[in-house]
Amino acid sequence: MSAEPAPAAAAAAAPPEQAPGPEPPAGGGEAAEHRALVLTGFGGYEKLKVQARRGGGPRPGEVSVRVRACGLNFADLMARQGLYDRLPPPPVCPGMECAGTVRALGDGVRDRQVGDKVMVLARSGLWQEVVNVPASQTFLMPEGMSFEEAAALLVNYITAYMILFDFGNLRPNQSVLIHMAAGGVGTAAIQLCKTVENVTIFGTASASKHDSLKESGVAHPIDYRTTDYAEEVRKISPKGVDIVLDPLGGSDTSKAFNLLKPMGKLITYGVANLLTGQKKNLMAMAKTWWNQFSINALQLLHHNKAVCGYHLGYMDEEFELVRGVVAKLVNLYSQGKIKPKIDSVWPFDQVADAMRQMQEKKNVGKVILVPEAPKEESKKEEN
Repeated sequence: MSAEPAPAAAAAAAPPEQAPGPEPPAGGGEAAEHRALVLTGFGGYEKLKVQARRGGGPRPGEVSVRVRACGLNFADLMARQGLYDRLPPPPVCPGMECAGTVRALGDGVRDRQVGDKVMVLARSGLWQEVVNVPASQTFLMPEGMSFEEAAALLVNYITAYMILFDFGNLRPNQSVLIHMAAGGVGTAAIQLCKTVENVTIFGTASASKHDSLKESGVAHPIDYRTTDYAEEVRKISPKGVDIVLDPLGGSDTSKAFNLLKPMGKLITYGVANLLTGQKKNLMAMAKTWWNQFSINALQLLHHNKAVCGYHLGYMDEEFELVRGVVAKLVNLYSQGKIKPKIDSVWPFDQVADAMRQMQEKKNVGKVILVPEAPKEESKKEEN
């Protein structure tokens, strides 16, 4: 998760202590310098700093990528507070996904070429100007895709696809409740639902985002801040829904289970309720865990419902499974059926503002980081 989600984290072959990044060249030669975002400790936005690093060429089996855009995920917000266990301890360079151009090949790499435009998925280490990663963690960008779109695709769309189709078994004429529907995974899930005939989408988001949700295909936007979303769903669909995507955790997971129709499926993929401010909130953590949903197998038997858990960060070794999903997503993009929605683009120097944009739930779509300030300003000043 966003795995987010979720939060969604990314698949990586390297162990935590080998976060992707250029290594000093063998033999003591002078290494090129590049900029990287480094988490210097757990806490508020100020814990992320732009620092200079020196790196060399790729090792055998790796490619070196000049990074053009990076994705910001909800898991990165949790990682900053020390709430995401797939991130190595600080100081560490975060970043689970990026896009850029292959600049060099390590020995033994045959399926990539210098100049290839690629998307990259890793456990951490991608918020840098240059990264060295195993070639197996790169995916060719489809024709016509921008670097910003490429940096917005992997974590959110892999998560949404596997939740909806692998776990959810989404079929025509079904109904889906999508929480945080205006976020990265939410917008991906809405687009993927639209690839299936006559799916009814319920989506929770603040009222200011409802027009955007309706335009994207949400039949029933619900303002979770002013209404009880479970009651609103019941008013429209008394029997409930077929699938609930739950990135919230705590008491919301219980609500989700109770909203399922017979044969319905709840997929939990995050604990967003843990985040209430810039820094770790022990009261919020205690409340979330105290209210955490629990059920035994016998109770499931009586309810005729399914509960699934999804965490992309724990699929480190499932290369073929993930690659198969990416191939499907690239095909859907090429057919014009999905297209990442970019909320805003922020230079590395403004990472605090980018994180604030997401943590305060101002974004509609994906928040993107770029090494340098974009030539055409695309970020929103205020929602």
